[in-house]
Amino acid sequence: MATSAVVFDLDGTLVDSAADIAEAVNRTVEDLGLPRVSEATVRSWIGEGVRNLVTTALRDAGSDRRLEDVMPGFMRHYHDCLLRSPVLYDGVEQTLQALQARGLPMAICTNKPAALVPPLLQHLGIDGYFAHIIGGDSLPQRKPAAEPLLHVATLLQQPVAACLMVGDSATDLGAANNAGMPIVLVRYGYPRDLDLDAADAVAVIDTLPELVGLL
Repeated sequence: MATSAVVFDLDGTLVDSAADIAEAVNRTVEDLGLPRVSEATVRSWIGEGVRNLVTTALRDAGSDRRLEDVMPGFMRHYHDCLLRSPVLYDGVEQTLQALQARGLPMAICTNKPAALVPPLLQHLGIDGYFAHIIGGDSLPQRKPAAEPLLHVATLLQQPVAACLMVGDSATDLGAANNAGMPIVLVRYGYPRDLDLDAADAVAVIDTLPELVGLL
């Protein structure tokens, strides 16, 4: 595969952060006098940005609270929980090292708020690998819209078709397809209801180091 740059999703692709996101959600609903929900449930909500996440949590709880009233509290909890227990998936750092050794520029394109990405990458020791970071609030649009990936390709000074997206969800797949960027999907993340084997992807891999052999 002729690839000149690699663009990674973050949560569910490089980092397993579901427990921390779930705790932020649960602290938020507890503030509202609502019952906590399981990590597995929150995991199934991750990937479409924080506003959609909180909207889903409120709907699930049957709450009629206004999203705008709830978001400040959620963002405070999200920040407080950011570094509680995130872990890199197996083989992430060795994969980033291998791609860097090949001279491939890399970027992050996530729906996570942009301000929360650098502290997380630094905490996990992988902040030095990425030339650019696009978060869910960096542009007016977020994945699955095409614009974030098109913008990343421009920042990387590479043709869109020569960049490779690596992600785990229908949100990532939709963004890549909308942008005309090839995508590799991982099986271990937060696919929600995505049928990975039927997805229009270059490949579906079980572990991230498999990516190196595809390039």
